[in-house]
Order: sequence, then structure tokens, then C-alpha cells
Amino acid sequence: MRAADGASTSGRIGCSPSQTLLLAVPGHIRLRHRRRRNVLGIQPLRCSASANGKLQGPVVLVDNYDSFTYNLSQYLGDLGCQHIVFKNDEKTVKEIASMNPRGILVSPGPGRPEDSGISLQIVQELGPRIPVFGVCMGHQCIGQIFGGRIIRAPKGVMHGKTSLVYHNNTSLLRGLDNPFEAARYHSLVIEKESCPDDLEVTAWTEDGIIMGVQHKQHAHIQGVQFHPESVITYQGKTIVQNFIDALDG
Repeated sequence: MRAADGASTSGRIGCSPSQTLLLAVPGHIRLRHRRRRNVLGIQPLRCSASANGKLQGPVVLVDNYDSFTYNLSQYLGDLGCQHIVFKNDEKTVKEIASMNPRGILVSPGPGRPEDSGISLQIVQELGPRIPVFGVCMGHQCIGQIFGGRIIRAPKGVMHGKTSLVYHNNTSLLRGLDNPFEAARYHSLVIEKESCPDDLEVTAWTEDGIIMGVQHKQHAHIQGVQFHPESVITYQGKTIVQNFIDALDG
């Protein structure tokens, strides 16, 4: 399922001709501009905050060239969350940090984590400071950055299949049925045996496949292997709402 990307322009907000802001769904701003070469940073980046310590910018949704990104965007918009969508090679990590994002959502995408543009960098460099929610590919990026191996799913390609997901009822998964039914569109997983000590497994299938992780020290870094934005995951919007609520908490 693919959410529409072709909404009409409702305004231009102080941009150059190559930076037109498109209001596509409620709360959604898409920034179009010419593709730029990434500048790789090596140190964790600091973001400015208000007096109460809250980051004030919009949520940044990193699009790993996947149609499901716009389902996530639609959910964020439906829930009243202001956000900006960027392709994974449109901005540098430093540029994203300069926006003072309240949070970052790293989308699904094809291939392996190393094919995900700046997504790995975002987890490593911004994750300690900014809430990061990884979905599918984004979840695998979290696993890989902290030392886990990304391997082929034991039962092969899981595109469009459903599984019952069990969980620990914390953070993103709070208030969900246990288990709940979730849509899976992936062929890779975080290997259970190499799941790093830094990560807590928060969700799993009956056969022990990791379906969710959360960083133990930086609890605002979280990922899910399944797709909350799929209509098959009937409680998926609650997961996105939990992410938004945590930003405001």
C-alpha cells in the first residue's frame, strides 16, 4: 500500500526556488531540492534546545526509498505530528541536527543497512541525543550500529506475511494486545545470538525472531522489525502514537 505523494502545493515558506515546501498531509512538510553529496561526520552532534531541555524542531522522517514511508507520513499527519520527509541522501547528518528535530523516524527500505544512506550515521551520531524510531530497515540499522549481525531471516522472505508478536509492554508497545498481529515485509533480521548487550529485546515472534529492540542506556532509541504502518498491523497507529507521546512526555 502506498500513500499519495502528489498533494497540491498549499504554500511556499521562505525557500529558494530549489527548496519548495509542500504541505502534503496534515502536519507533513516535504522539502524538495537538488540531491547533495553527503559529508560524513565522525563525532556525536549536539542539538540546541529550549530552556526546558525539549528539542523544538519537527520530526524528521528519513525515506529509505520505500513506498511505506508515505504510510508512516500519513500516520504522523493524521496524529497531528509536524514532520519533514527527506530521502536518505538529500541531507547530511549535520544539516538534520541543525533543524533541532524532536525525533527522527528511519523508514523501511530495500537492501541492507549499509544501503540506507545516512540512516546508520543518524543512529550512531544523533541517537544518543535525539529520539530515534527505526522501522524494518531502520530497526536493522539500530541492531548493526550497536554490534549485532544482520542475517537472512531463517524462514526466508517474509513479504506480506503476518505473525503474532509478543512484547514486554513498554514504550512503543505500551497498551497493545499481547500478542498482536503484525505485517512483515523483510528478508533480513537482527541475529538473536549476536544481539548486543546494549540492546534489550522488546518484541519477538513465537519462534524467537527479534521483532523489537530498545537501547538500554538511551531508551529513546527503539526499533521494530514489523510494519506498524501497514493496515494489516491493526494496532500500528497506536505504536506511532506512543512514539509521538514519548516526544511530548
